[in-house]
Amino acid sequence: MAEDVGTGDATTAAIVPAGTPAKAHIIARQPLVCADWRLQKLIFRALDREIRIGCLHEDGSFAESGAELIEIAGEAQAILTGERTALNFLAHLCGIATLTRRFVEQLDGTQARIRDTRKTTPGCGHWKNTRLQCGGRDQSPLRLYDRRPN
Repeated sequence: MAEDVGTGDATTAAIVPAGTPAKAHIIARQPLVCADWRLQKLIFRALDREIRIGCLHEDGSFAESGAELIEIAGEAQAILTGERTALNFLAHLCGIATLTRRFVEQLDGTQARIRDTRKTTPGCGHWKNTRLQCGGRDQSPLRLYDRRPN
């Protein structure tokens, strides 16, 4: 949030009066595996503790193109300020889950399993790891010192 929002959203603050109520809907633009609604809630609630977020699909579920993924209701300034950060994370993490699911499906009926390396963007290891799980890959360690599960 500090990187994307910094000290605030000057454009939104200039054109949207504080306290203006708003609703927003996040719609899938292509088929995808849903991933990480928890992070969406964290982003928007960092800007408006009273914001209401309804996630319409479970993590790991499939959504068709055009499906409504998330409903948001709260202060317009918070919704507009957080939407780019939220959408960037959503696209990235659903993309990881969707690609992982494709790999898992291609290996169906074989003895092969999908694993991953620990290479990830600093500070994002937890989110990447859980999104791979949404896509269907086996649990793997997050850090060098973690043991691999049997």
